[in-house]
Amino acid sequence: MTTEMLIILGAALIGCFGVGYGVKSFFDRKAVKSAQRVKKDAEREAETIIKEAQVSAKEELLQKRNEFENTTKEKEKELDNFEKQLKDREAAIEREREKLDQRENDLQKREDKVAKQTEENENQKEKLSQLISREVSELERIASLDQEQAKEQLLQRLDEQLEHEKGEHIKRFHEEARQRCENEALEIMINAMQRYSNDCASERTTATVPLPSDEMKGRIIGREGRNIRTIENNAGVSVLIDDTPEAVVISCFNPVRKEIARVALERLVSDGRIHPTRIEEMIEKVTNEMEDHLAEIGQDAVEQVGVSSVKENIVNLIGRLKYRYSYSQNVLKHSIEVAHLMGMIAAQVGLDEYTAKRVGLFHDIGKAVDQEAEGTHALIAADVLKRSNEKDEVINAVAAHHEEREMSTPYAVLAEVCDTLSASRPGARNETTELYLKRIEDMETIGNSYEGVDYCYAIQAGRELRVIVQSESVDEDKAWKMARDIAKEVESNLRYPGNVKVSVIRETRAVEYAT
Repeated sequence: MTTEMLIILGAALIGCFGVGYGVKSFFDRKAVKSAQRVKKDAEREAETIIKEAQVSAKEELLQKRNEFENTTKEKEKELDNFEKQLKDREAAIEREREKLDQRENDLQKREDKVAKQTEENENQKEKLSQLISREVSELERIASLDQEQAKEQLLQRLDEQLEHEKGEHIKRFHEEARQRCENEALEIMINAMQRYSNDCASERTTATVPLPSDEMKGRIIGREGRNIRTIENNAGVSVLIDDTPEAVVISCFNPVRKEIARVALERLVSDGRIHPTRIEEMIEKVTNEMEDHLAEIGQDAVEQVGVSSVKENIVNLIGRLKYRYSYSQNVLKHSIEVAHLMGMIAAQVGLDEYTAKRVGLFHDIGKAVDQEAEGTHALIAADVLKRSNEKDEVINAVAAHHEEREMSTPYAVLAEVCDTLSASRPGARNETTELYLKRIEDMETIGNSYEGVDYCYAIQAGRELRVIVQSESVDEDKAWKMARDIAKEVESNLRYPGNVKVSVIRETRAVEYAT
C-alpha cells in the first residue's frame, strides 16, 4: 500500500472519528439538555405538590381549628347553662330555706300563742269555778235549798218536760203511722184494681173455640202435631189444648190475628176437614174477609161521627183501630169519643165543629200502622193525612196534639185537651197491659229483622218467640246461630219476667201433584 493511500486512509479514519465524536457530542448534549429539562419539570412538579400539600394542610388545620373552636364554644355554652341552672337551683333552695325559716318562726309564735291562751284558759276556768261556787252558795242562801234539794227540783222539772215531749212524740208517731197505713191501703187498692184489669187483658188476648166433642182435639192436633203446628205458624197464634172439656183456647196479643185464627178454626171444626193444606186455605180466606170487615168498621165510625169525603185508605186505618189498644183503652172508641168532645167544645168556642170532629177522629190513625213505619204515631198520622190531601189545619192539629210540632191552629190545642180528657177518665187506661203488648210487639220486631225470616210470632203470653225461616237460605247451623243471636238481643233490649224461649223452625216441604 502506498503512502498516499495510507494518508488518505488515515485522513478518512480521522474524519470518521471526528464525525462519530461530533455525533456523540451532539447526542450527549441533547441528553443533558433533556435531563436538565426533566429535572426542572420534576423540581417544578415537586414544588407544586409541596405547595398543594401545604395549602391542603393549612385548610385542614383551619378546619380542625374551626371545629375545635365550635366545640369549645358549645362546651362553654353548656357550662354556662349548667352554671345558670346551678345558680337557679341554689336560689330556689335559698328561697325554700327562707320559707322554712319563716314557717318555723310562725310555728314558734303559734306555740307561744297557744301556750299563752292555754294559760289564760286555765285562769278563766279557775275564775269560773270560783264564780260558780259563789253563785251556787248565793242561790242556796236565797232559795233556802241545798244542792241536793235543788237537784231534786231540777230533775222533777225535767221529768215533767220529758213527759210532755214524750206525749208529742207519741202523737206524731201515731199520726205518721196512720198516714203510712192510709198510703199502704191506697196502694193495695190501686194494685187490686190493676190486678182486676186482668179480666180485660184475658178477654183481649185469648179466645175460646167450642168443640162438638173431645175427639175433635185430636184432629186439631193432627198426626205428630202437624195440624196445630200449621195453625200456629200461619196464623201467628198459640193454640192451647188442655183438660177443658169440648173447648180449645187461642192466645195471641194481636187481636186481629186472634180473630182470624178463631174464625178459621170454627169453620174448620164445622167443616170437619182438618189438614195442613185446608188450614192454609181457610186462614188465607178469613184474612181477606177480615180486610173487608175492617173497612166496614171504619165506615161505620165515619158515619157515627158525621164526617164525609174520607179516603178509602183512611177508612181502613180507622177500622184497624178497633183492634188497637192504648193502655187498655180501645183506640177506635177513644178516637170517636175525642171527635165528639172536640165537636161539642168547638161549637161552644166558635170554631168549626166539622173540622174539629175530623181532627178528633183522625188524630190516632198512626197507631194502626206504627209497627210498619218509623216515628211516633202523631207524625205517622200526619204523613198519611198529607198524602191523602187533607187540609193543612187538620194535618197540623194531628201532628201537634202531643207537642211534637209547633201548634199553628187552635184545633191542635183542642185536640191535645180532648185527648187528655178522654184518656184520663177513671178506668180508661191501664199501663200494665199496654207495656205487655208493647213488649210483645218489640219481640216480634226483633225476630223479623233477621234475614231469611218468613214469619215471627210471640206466643205463650210472650214466653216463647217462634221464628219460621226459609229453608233454602237458612241452613241448620245458621238456624242455631240465629236462635242464639235473637235470644241475646231480646235479653239486651227488653225487660220481661222469667225466661223467653226462642224457637227457630226450619222446614222443608216436598210437594208433587198427581194428574
